[in-house]
Amino acid sequence: MSSSFEPEAPQRPLSELLTTMTTELTTLLRQEVELAKVEVRQEASKAGQAVGMLAGAAIAALIGILLIAMAAAFGLAELIPTGWAFLIVGLLIAAVAGALAAAGRKRLQTVSPKPDQTIETLRQDAQTIKERRP
Repeated sequence: MSSSFEPEAPQRPLSELLTTMTTELTTLLRQEVELAKVEVRQEASKAGQAVGMLAGAAIAALIGILLIAMAAAFGLAELIPTGWAFLIVGLLIAAVAGALAAAGRKRLQTVSPKPDQTIETLRQDAQTIKERRP
């Protein structure tokens, strides 16, 4: 009769297992929170840049267009009645403003308010935990 001798794996006390599990879960949660913070900061930075571009466009448009519009309207008033000259120049300015607003809006739509990477790693963590359950 031959018997194979296999040493038993050392049994760790339940309290030690719970302590280890708690420590690992705490570490994991801290890492996930830190990742979420980094992602939110990145998205906020992108949004800030887009808003800054819109504000810069508005200020430049206000100063530059006022000067150019006045010159253009008075120049055009030499050819047609003054009212029509200012109307034409005003419509051109409105078209430029619309194009700038559309570009800024498009840029803001690329900003994601949710931390996609963190959500994905949390899903992976949950899947890993499910797979390791007895």
